[in-house]
Amino acid sequence: MIPPRIKEVQALDDFFLKITYVNGEERLYDMKKNLQEEFYKNLKNIAYFKLVKSVGVTVEWTNGEDIDPNELYENSKLIK
Repeated sequence: MIPPRIKEVQALDDFFLKITYVNGEERLYDMKKNLQEEFYKNLKNIAYFKLVKSVGVTVEWTNGEDIDPNELYENSKLIK
């Protein structure tokens, strides 16, 4: 399944991402488990973490960190 496109992403102080999809869904994704991986080490800096931007069906940061779109959608919690 291809997840819907992302309309907006917001990084929250507790290393959650609040994601709004174009279909109107709002979801929360917990990044804390990802931060234990070497690939995501820069995201432990909350200022850098907050530089997240939406790119199509996923999110990314300036150094190229991103998240598999299916992981992001399927393992986030629906809030609206």
